[in-house]
Amino acid sequence: MKSQKYYVVWKGRRRGIYTSWKDCSEQVNGFTGALYKSFETRAEAESAFQGTSSYFMGSSAVHLPHWKSALIKPAIPSICVDAACSGVPGPLEWRGVETDGARQLFHSGPFPDGTNNVGEFLAIVRGLSWLAENNLAWPVYSDSNNAILWVKIKKCRTKLAHTRNNAPLFELISRAETWLNQNKVPSQVLKWETRTWGENPADFGRK
Repeated sequence: MKSQKYYVVWKGRRRGIYTSWKDCSEQVNGFTGALYKSFETRAEAESAFQGTSSYFMGSSAVHLPHWKSALIKPAIPSICVDAACSGVPGPLEWRGVETDGARQLFHSGPFPDGTNNVGEFLAIVRGLSWLAENNLAWPVYSDSNNAILWVKIKKCRTKLAHTRNNAPLFELISRAETWLNQNKVPSQVLKWETRTWGENPADFGRK
C-alpha cells in the first residue's frame, strides 16, 4: 500500500502543506525558483513549513530548476510529453502538456503491462497527431532518447512481450506506426535537457 506523503511548498503559486502530488505540482510546476519537499508525517511537514526551506535543503529536498532561467531555452510554443510506468512491465500512462504553463493537452491510460519507453513513444506520436489535428507546427520535447529514435525510424523497437493483457497497447503501437508512415511530420521531435531545464513539465512526479 502506498504510504501517505505530505508536501511542503515554501515558494510557489500558493504556499502551504498538500497531501497529494497533484495538488503540490499545481503550485510548483512552471513556477520559477519553486521550493518544495515531501515528508512522511504531517508533524514533520508542519514543523518544516514553520521553519526555513534552507534548513531542509539536503539530498532529498527539491529546488526546482526552471527553463525560464536558463541561458539557452526550449522553443516556445511547444509540447512536452512524458510517460509513467509502475514496474517493468506495469501499469502505463502518458500525457502531453504545453511547455509554457504545463496545461494538459491529452492523457492516456493507465494500460496494463507496459514499459516507459513504449509510453514515451506513444506520447510523442500523440503529440504529433494532436498538432496535426490543430494545424500547428510546434516542436515536441521528450526526455527519452529511445523513443525519439523510434519515432524517427517510424518503428517501436520494444522488447516487451505481447500478451493478452497488453494487447490494447500493441494495437496503439500499430496505429502509431501507421500514422507515422502515412503522415508528413513537420514538427521537430527534440530532447528535453533535464540537467539544464529541470524536470520535464509533463513529468508525473513519481520519482
